[in-house]
Amino acid sequence: MRKGEGIAGIGTALRLEFTGPDRMREAAAAWREVVGAATIADPIAKPGTGLVAFGTFAFADDSALSSVLIVPEVVIGRRDGRSWITRIHATGADAAAGLPKPSPFGAEYRLSLLPGALKPDAYRAAVTDAVAHIRAHDLGKVVLARDLVGHLPLESDVRRALVDLALGYPDCWTFAVDGLVGSSPETLVRVDHGTVSARILAGTISRGPDGAADHRAAIALASSLKDLDEHQFAVQSVLTALAPHSSSLHASEIPFTLKLPNLWHLATDVVGTLSDGSTSLDLIDALHPTAAVAGSPTADALEVIRRLEPFDRGRYAGPVGWVGADGDGEWAIALRCAQLTESGDLTAYAGCGIVAESDPDRELAETAMKFRPIVEAFG
Repeated sequence: MRKGEGIAGIGTALRLEFTGPDRMREAAAAWREVVGAATIADPIAKPGTGLVAFGTFAFADDSALSSVLIVPEVVIGRRDGRSWITRIHATGADAAAGLPKPSPFGAEYRLSLLPGALKPDAYRAAVTDAVAHIRAHDLGKVVLARDLVGHLPLESDVRRALVDLALGYPDCWTFAVDGLVGSSPETLVRVDHGTVSARILAGTISRGPDGAADHRAAIALASSLKDLDEHQFAVQSVLTALAPHSSSLHASEIPFTLKLPNLWHLATDVVGTLSDGSTSLDLIDALHPTAAVAGSPTADALEVIRRLEPFDRGRYAGPVGWVGADGDGEWAIALRCAQLTESGDLTAYAGCGIVAESDPDRELAETAMKFRPIVEAFG
């Protein structure tokens, strides 16, 4: 959901799992097969109507966590003031008789999230190591994350956290797919009837305590050479990845400051026309991982991440979103998020773009800002 509009799925009509370096390419091929075998009645023909699959993909090629496409049995959607219900079932089976009865929220809960595998002092040391590597090698930027962990009681109702995220961050993509929950400000890619668009975020500063201080913070971010450099790496990586798929790409000439409830981001919007018939799944395969979540050059940055992060990112910083029968879809980068297991274990992640001018204390403080949505939603 974003700005009160989106789609929600109930039940599972089909679940497809993928692993390894070709996981997104295999998902795109599998989805074409599913669509080719489907009979679809979609009189509304809006983004998110008809046959859709929800997806979440692991960040790393060697992640132990699988990537999934899930086709729900029922989809409830709302867009442009119009609402709809889609029912999906296997050929020969009867469609679901009706919607599940609504159920009240469970008891309230409070969850404390504590440092995980990478403690604060270790994160500072990792940033120092990364800065030294950047200065000594031909590496422009690397994104380093740290983790927080907690345990959710079995009777807890995750819908409470989702409501808090959706209401608290209406301009972000609030998502819940296969245990991955969060509210991301960054659109990886959106495909709608031949138009491709993306919103790139890199460069961050905390909101000020009052109007004047907040204005100064936005100006400081917009004029920060360190943040502008970090942002440019991210923009170039997206333009380079999309160029083979679009003959006309347009990006904001200079980044603008995007205001969220707890921080400012430097942002650039990219818009183009698809020229090769690619689906949104094809494009997430081409785009991931961007410099905004890995670094630049990509291969070198990923090697530094593998060396300095003592955990599997899972689906953090991977694509999360939905794809329709026509290949259109909306995919965010899984940021400001946490992965919840069936046993109630919760792991949240937050990262920062490290460049030559990065300061370990400032980067640690930035991760604390980025943890706020999840910490407050579950706390």
